Amino acid sequence: MESELVGLFEAAKKAADAAAAEDGGSEESRCLDALEQLKTFPVTYQLLVSTQVGKRLRPLTKHPRRKIQTFATSLIEIWKDIVIKETSKDIKNGKLEAKPSFKLESPKAESPRPEKFQRTSSGKVEKGTKAEPVKVEKVERNAAERKVQNDMTSSVQNVKVEKVTRDVKKSAVGASATPKLASMIKSNDAARDRVREMLHEALAKVSGEADEDIMDEVNACDPIRVAVTVESVLFENWGGSSGSQKAKYRSLMFNLKDAKNPDFRRRVLLGHVKPERLVDMSTAEMASDERRQENKKFEEKALFECQRGGPKEATTDQFKCGRCGKRKTTYYQMQTRSADEPMTTYVTCVNCNNRWKFC
Repeated sequence: MESELVGLFEAAKKAADAAAAEDGGSEESRCLDALEQLKTFPVTYQLLVSTQVGKRLRPLTKHPRRKIQTFATSLIEIWKDIVIKETSKDIKNGKLEAKPSFKLESPKAESPRPEKFQRTSSGKVEKGTKAEPVKVEKVERNAAERKVQNDMTSSVQNVKVEKVTRDVKKSAVGASATPKLASMIKSNDAARDRVREMLHEALAKVSGEADEDIMDEVNACDPIRVAVTVESVLFENWGGSSGSQKAKYRSLMFNLKDAKNPDFRRRVLLGHVKPERLVDMSTAEMASDERRQENKKFEEKALFECQRGGPKEATTDQFKCGRCGKRKTTYYQMQTRSADEPMTTYVTCVNCNNRWKFC
């Protein structure tokens, strides 16, 4: 049984690898046939544990071919149900057989043992027994039995709760999600239809870029519906894309399609950024987090360069401050009058920050 199960899995794995590397459908159909045979194969909990086929099948759930991915996922769910049912059945049988198994061992513990005789100092012989160690051993064994049963019961309950929670979550997502549109909703304007197509093209990229923890939320959103809503709001506030607001349309499309800005289009698709908010957003607000950090560095550098653009100051002790009497000062000179007049000297005291000038 084990060799047959492993052989079917190896055939399916080999065909799946070939289907991922080639464009033809022959290897894909061969992989699906092997998976179908695995589905009808009479597997048991012990067989899955000994062969570890369930763990080795899990990478096929992320296969690039959609059919193989779906079939592998359903097969793993079927095997999970088999494991849960057999585990629950074994625990029930274990509870029923727990008492007889320990009754068979108890006589061994209470079987008569050779008595030990001790000679006292007075010459009398006294009889000793081991009744107390036997009782202690029996109590420890009963405690170990209860602990094993509690551990097995709690593990099965955790598995059942996890499965029920996963099913409830999936049903809640499916019930709250609105049905997706099969095709784009057309308007009477070709330019507006073109804008809707470009918005849909940008928002459709989110499903291939999202992480696994938000994949369910992304799949519940409809890119076509969001694209139509966004375009309607933009047309209501900006007008046509060929008019005076053409630059705003181009800026928005550029940021939505930017390969380095996946966060912006994901927030638009999930509704974190409302269509009404897009009307007033600036290009700096649409930029990615990385771009914002670069812009902030450029602003700080420009501010620093602006501060450095002033006249250079020199340090000297030739001038005495009239306020504190110190001679540690800085100064610079500027031509504030006509060219034939001397330059004006501006002096600053380093100690008290007193400022004065003279010609």
